[in-house]
Amino acid sequence: MAVIDFHSHVLPGIDDGSKSVDMSMQMLEMSVNQGVDVMLATPHFYASRHRVEAFLKRRNDAYERLAEVKKDFGPKLLLGAEVAFFSGISHADRIEDLTVEGTDAMLLEMPFTPWEKSDIREVEYIISKRKIKVILAHLERYMNFPGNKKWIEELSKMPLCVQINAESLLGWHKRRPLLKMFKQGEAHLLGSDTHRTDKRVPNLGQGREVIERKLGKAILDEIDRRGSELLQLGG
Repeated sequence: MAVIDFHSHVLPGIDDGSKSVDMSMQMLEMSVNQGVDVMLATPHFYASRHRVEAFLKRRNDAYERLAEVKKDFGPKLLLGAEVAFFSGISHADRIEDLTVEGTDAMLLEMPFTPWEKSDIREVEYIISKRKIKVILAHLERYMNFPGNKKWIEELSKMPLCVQINAESLLGWHKRRPLLKMFKQGEAHLLGSDTHRTDKRVPNLGQGREVIERKLGKAILDEIDRRGSELLQLGG
């Protein structure tokens, strides 16, 4: 089973993440040292700013600049996107093109405002009708918005995956409810959501250490198994 970072902004010069190829290489080295085998390169996609075709070209150009230096070093990179939810996303053209390469899985960033029933219905449509496997990005960042609890409970009944940021497990005052979610099978995947080398640094290894120490290796193995299965990775 692979150790997978399900959320990163490691591609250079495409969003608010890495600013250069050199910074990206430092981020990759930090990830290697934490035992990461695979990283999802998930730059921000905002429908209000980007056309899908132009976004994919910019993403691929950034990847090529990095690949020229990276060669075979470090984690395997899989190209995807952190897709910001927008009204009408469930019927939008080409959202399938924003899934992680080689899969039908998409990292979805929900609104940073109290959710509405229509938002939940759109996620349901994406899963049931568009046949996309939704990965909810950093669910913990939405949990305290007024009224969101009931919608999170409804989402938890859907066949989707919940991704938690490793950083959220590092502070003792935040980690308890998240560890409980992993233990009860309500959280499934871990991501660093790394942006830079000076802030929001690669920290997947630290998050994994917390999970293993507090919940045991079996839970960590289940995270790896589920992630490898979702991305159709062998081993």
